Amino acid sequence: MKPETKLQIVSVQGRKMLKQFIRFPIDLYKDCKNWVPALEDDEYNSLGDNNPSLAFCERELFLAMRSGKVVGRIAAIINHNANKKWNEHTVRFGWLDMIDDFEVAKALVDRVIAWGRERGAQKVKGPLGFTDMDREGLLVEGFEKESPFTVIYNYPYYGEFLERMGFRKDADWTQRIIEFGDTLPPMMQYADLVEKRYGVHLYRAKTLKQMARRGREMFDVLNSAFAGLYEYSKLSDEQIDGYVKQYVPVLNKDMVAFVVNEQDQLVAFTVTMPHISAGVRKAKGRILPFGWIHILPQLNPRKNHIAEGLLIGVLPEYQAKGAALLMFKYLHENYNKLGIKHLLLNPQLEDNHKVQTLFGDYNPQEYQRRRSYVKEL
Repeated sequence: MKPETKLQIVSVQGRKMLKQFIRFPIDLYKDCKNWVPALEDDEYNSLGDNNPSLAFCERELFLAMRSGKVVGRIAAIINHNANKKWNEHTVRFGWLDMIDDFEVAKALVDRVIAWGRERGAQKVKGPLGFTDMDREGLLVEGFEKESPFTVIYNYPYYGEFLERMGFRKDADWTQRIIEFGDTLPPMMQYADLVEKRYGVHLYRAKTLKQMARRGREMFDVLNSAFAGLYEYSKLSDEQIDGYVKQYVPVLNKDMVAFVVNEQDQLVAFTVTMPHISAGVRKAKGRILPFGWIHILPQLNPRKNHIAEGLLIGVLPEYQAKGAALLMFKYLHENYNKLGIKHLLLNPQLEDNHKVQTLFGDYNPQEYQRRRSYVKEL
């Protein structure tokens, strides 16, 4: 029997189809030197049935098939907590990838729209994940640059197809890069004054247990700091426990900064790590059985002179008190010792002026730009 040549959109069922969904981009981007896969284990954790987000999210995954071959994928998601918070009836799309074929792109998005309408959706947005901890935002500028493994990279035709379908810009994230010189910027002279005036100081974690404790508090700060930002919904205790267990053990304490107040409560943090995209690409997103051979050398900051910012958060009541200065001074001094010359910042909403101005003395340069699109139904 010959494979069906007509384009089909099928729901992902079972482990075999989930593997097809996760591995499809490996072939699609095999000739693209700037694309970097997500870590495969993270994808299974996010897209499988054990994702804690499913306590308040619905989701379905779809594959586009033609002649027995996968030619596209998409995830349909409804975050009920976010919809309630923002008073919306929105279906999200994420994990969008397809060959350069408008028919495939439209069929995938139409399936998400139909799925969302069945559940009362009045608009569709994306690319977005279950929460802000997932990859989000379609790349619209910076295609010529290597992408961090923590963010979305896509071909230029993705955005062209969405706009052709009637989607418009809903929000942009800018990703910038800063350079660390041998001397501290002038603003760092006020770090000691901030400590004395506001009763805050750096906390230096020495053990994994101490890191885990601060890691748990870190996400509490994140929930407060991000509360009013685009489409954010509060992370649950179960989600936070999972992230702490998954990520804290691999952090380099010299590349993480915590600021606490006089009551030893965490008020600000930033998490950075070596930029390991080249190793992740060589490993094709797989750490095991042998992917670690490509990734491990890049985790040594003395051999990798670029760092990547993953998260930054400051409690609202400390955002105007200079708490971030203590973190930047600490990281700058450590980076100089480790030989790190550049920091690729995490994507930041272009209208979040507080975070956009945090790094002014470093003269940040735009690296890439990503966009969330919206369409009324």
